[in-house]
Amino acid sequence: MAGLSVELCGIELANPVIPASGTFGYGHEYAQLYDINCLGTFSFKGTTRDARPGNPSPRIAEAPGGMLNAVGLQNPGVEQVISQELPKLRACFYKPVMANVSGFSVEDYAYTCAKLDSQPQVGWLEVNISCPNVHGGGMSFGTDPSAAAAVIRAVKAVTTKPVIAKLTPNVTDITVMARACEEAGADAVSLINTLLAMRIDLKRKKPLLANKTGGLSGPAVFPVALRMVYQVYEAVRIPVIGMGGVSSAEDVLEMMLAGATAVEVGAANLVEPCACRDIIAALPAAMEKYGIDNLRDIIGGAHG
Repeated sequence: MAGLSVELCGIELANPVIPASGTFGYGHEYAQLYDINCLGTFSFKGTTRDARPGNPSPRIAEAPGGMLNAVGLQNPGVEQVISQELPKLRACFYKPVMANVSGFSVEDYAYTCAKLDSQPQVGWLEVNISCPNVHGGGMSFGTDPSAAAAVIRAVKAVTTKPVIAKLTPNVTDITVMARACEEAGADAVSLINTLLAMRIDLKRKKPLLANKTGGLSGPAVFPVALRMVYQVYEAVRIPVIGMGGVSSAEDVLEMMLAGATAVEVGAANLVEPCACRDIIAALPAAMEKYGIDNLRDIIGGAHG
């Protein structure tokens, strides 16, 4: 029998497949379609200290091999997530969940993470450091090693659960960011977030997205994500979670060979709502095809 289980920061997952934040809501939406307990876990919608309406529309655009989004972290705020979303999730998901947190200052991150850390169902805190630093001239926390480290240190100071730094690919050398987060105390890193991109509306002769730019995701970014996961695996000693264009069981195996302990699936959920369920179901056959008995044995197997 194929060994699908992996361990992520001391917590065992039945399999390595994790729907990515922003593509799976707060879980209960997808639970209407299938039993989401088949998942390793999932990362819920990016949550901020205060409610956010998101960016003006249009904020979604198609692209060859993927899509652009500039949703703008629309969410009800951490207090409402705790009081309304998590109780609904508890009724349909019986495993630890990954809480995705965004912020616009170090204090924002610390406040929101401390609130979510106290929730029994939260197993990990995935800290999205791709947000603009309002106190740092608007530059993304994730493009400045010292700013990223400051966020991780602040979060670690107020939490007890594993902290995962979610890295942006919009940097010259992602290994520098990964090492800065590791040195600041991150328990794992996840990558990649979306690639900065845009489309032009030929009829209007203006940017298609109201925000002008958005994040590119989907199969087109998979080779870039795979390369970055491979590099970061060699740069740090903490677990790596790989994501970016993953849409098949074979993609999961590639990510794990590159160094991923677990694999997040994003845009594929928006194309096929049952994508993660189907990828998990396809894993044993893919493992048999490539002579893999246990997924734990192949993590980082493409190195050396």
